[in-house]
Amino acid sequence: MAQVATEHIRTRVEDAVGTITIDRPARFNSLDVRTAQDLRQAGLAMARDERVRAVVLTGAHGVFCSGADLKYIRAGGDAGDLSYLSPGARATPDGFGERFKQILEYLHSAIAEIRRAPKPFIAAVDGIAAAGGFGLAMCCDLVVASDRAVFEWAYSKTGLTGAESSTFMLPRLVGFHRAMELVLLNPRLDAARALDLGLINAVYPAASFEGDLRRLTDAIVRGPTAAFAVAKRLLNQAAGMDRLDTHLDQELETLARSADGAEFREGIDSFLAKRPPRFGER
Repeated sequence: MAQVATEHIRTRVEDAVGTITIDRPARFNSLDVRTAQDLRQAGLAMARDERVRAVVLTGAHGVFCSGADLKYIRAGGDAGDLSYLSPGARATPDGFGERFKQILEYLHSAIAEIRRAPKPFIAAVDGIAAAGGFGLAMCCDLVVASDRAVFEWAYSKTGLTGAESSTFMLPRLVGFHRAMELVLLNPRLDAARALDLGLINAVYPAASFEGDLRRLTDAIVRGPTAAFAVAKRLLNQAAGMDRLDTHLDQELETLARSADGAEFREGIDSFLAKRPPRFGER
């Protein structure tokens, strides 16, 4: 078994199954720039590793991923250096758009690679998948969850518009009206409800989650990997995945603009103060 670890991303390859684990427990597996960069690199490595016939993406410590680290965003991003990706980039006064771009450019690249990869990526959700974590799960080829998993759109709680493929994948998975319902009402979905809506493929008991997941991946890696790769490419074409890259760019730009707006300033203030947002008050 081969294992590699960066500060908050762990990878291993065992019996033709690659596993990528987000492991940032102090921040509920939320993403800063370095974690997003390491996640992208891990995804690229797994996609290109000929030993790997299927990839599991999961989170440690009972959390899948809770999206971008809002405390990190509020504090100024990567040590306050907003030129980390784009020399000359600056945040507007009281704005946070460039700080989100630092994270999203890496994360969106990882998502595009998941869709292009000639092998299945399986999101294994044991705990919360919210905002960027929700989008990251939805972009995978299969999504399985433990019975304690929770799925939440969550962007609207802080006045954001959605990214990480979520506005692309949602209408394809649940239809337009259900997608709008999730955006407008932002319900917290337990695993059973997520299964009913068609967001996920299976729900396993938390007590047997790892064993059930292993049986699933064993069945996949015993299959015809080359044929699976072609079938995935054809299904991508049928689902309009050729438009994903352009849509990810649009998500990045629109979320960055919303992050520079008054609604996000209220949203992040309320989130950090642990109070309901007051978007209607001016």
